[in-house]
Amino acid sequence: MKALVCAAALGVAGAAQAELIDPEALRFEGADVVIMGERHDNPVHHVNQAAWIARLQPAAVVFEMLTPDLALTAESNSDPAVLGAVLRWEERGWPDFTMYYPVFRAAREAAIFGGGVPTEEARLAVSDGAASVMGPAAEMFGLDLPLSDEEQATREADQATAHCDALPDDVLPGMVEAQRLRDAALARAVIAAMAETGGPVVVVTGNGHARRDRGVPAALEAAGQSLEVLSIGQLEAPAEGAVPYDVWTVTDAPERPDPCEAFR
Repeated sequence: MKALVCAAALGVAGAAQAELIDPEALRFEGADVVIMGERHDNPVHHVNQAAWIARLQPAAVVFEMLTPDLALTAESNSDPAVLGAVLRWEERGWPDFTMYYPVFRAAREAAIFGGGVPTEEARLAVSDGAASVMGPAAEMFGLDLPLSDEEQATREADQATAHCDALPDDVLPGMVEAQRLRDAALARAVIAAMAETGGPVVVVTGNGHARRDRGVPAALEAAGQSLEVLSIGQLEAPAEGAVPYDVWTVTDAPERPDPCEAFR
């Protein structure tokens, strides 16, 4: 699976020298799968996603925020309050649904797929490993294989940073396993969406899952999928060094409370 290089952008190899893209300049020609990263609580990221989906008109949209059992209906899609209630959005821990509603409205002609992992399965992955939870499909996505020592250490360090260095060291390997499970589950949903609709398929997900080096693109590659994948990262500060996306943009960060306060 080769990276798709769009107008106004360079691939990951040139990331250190590449200019940040203008969201309005993004092009999708030739893409089977477009992975639209986000920081979940940044409303501008969802404005961009809605505009990109409206422009692309994909056949299917896979949401990290939806598990496969959460079905949408045409009636619920017409009212944000109804749709948010049907999806149990905020009770499941996602930010204000009004930020996401324009994304759903833009996707109203597309088939909707849930690529998220239920909370109980994510917890099992922490304790029992991603392969145990994924079952027979684990080998397809390489979940039965351990990461290299270097990659394992890097991912554990990233998990520690993401959780404000508040997690015990012995929990970090399990957090890595949960992330691997989530990547594979999203890739599985993409494969199902491609099979059902023929694509193109959009994935709405966090920036971590959009990473080409370890996220959904890597899981699709492990599964042997011959797809043209475009990975988009939406950052809140200029990147330093190589960036693991095909294209990326920078937006202002919203005002938010200190995310580490909850760990103190």
